Amino acid sequence: MQFLNLLKKYVIDSQIYVSLMGTALAVFFMLQQNLFRLPTVILIFITFFSGYLYTKYQNHRFFWKILIFNVICGIISAVLILMNHNEIRLLKWLLIVILGLFYNSSFLENSIRKIPLLKVFYVGLTWALINSWLIVPQFHPEIFFISLLFVTALVLPFDIRDMNNDRVTTFPILIGVQKTKFLAYFLIFLSLLIAIFSLKTLFAIAFFLACAITFLFIYFSETQKPDSYFSFGVETCSGLPFLFLILMKYF
Repeated sequence: MQFLNLLKKYVIDSQIYVSLMGTALAVFFMLQQNLFRLPTVILIFITFFSGYLYTKYQNHRFFWKILIFNVICGIISAVLILMNHNEIRLLKWLLIVILGLFYNSSFLENSIRKIPLLKVFYVGLTWALINSWLIVPQFHPEIFFISLLFVTALVLPFDIRDMNNDRVTTFPILIGVQKTKFLAYFLIFLSLLIAIFSLKTLFAIAFFLACAITFLFIYFSETQKPDSYFSFGVETCSGLPFLFLILMKYF
């Protein structure tokens, strides 16, 4: 029990875990296109990690420390891009960072997070731009829509978890839990359909297996579930395509 508490505090609550899962999904698409580069992986992780830290702790009493950390992360990211890519990649990265600031910043009167129903699609959009635009020389529409639909579906269970506490109208509040699950199933199905026709065979199979597990996590999502079900279980789904790919290639 003590180990689980430490795991939750230092890995999950610290935003390391969600950042790792987001990075794993990006690496999956990098491998699909034979574009794997370690500096790019580090850049993606830093971007996710600093962004999620900012979003979660901006109203914390130690936020100024988070802000300094984010500035340092921004400098490291810029150096990584300029040393390994070009100025165009830097502009892409800056745009994605700005989109992240619009998502939930206390200095904005109306951040994206406060707009009813838009949050889930906005998170999916940000992840999709990283996977289909930031890490590739040219925009990849198939990967964009696979990521957008898949990640949006993964955000919906979190709305189910928070529906009794949310101050903004979300899909579970508007249409109910069951219809929200059906919406998530539909988004996963569309994402899988695109993946089957656009990804290499091994990658398509890995994504199919990940979608099957994701279906189960969505099916059992309820407001009564412990927070770990979502922050660990559902969050893991974004890393499953990469995990299944590795298992099929090397085991």
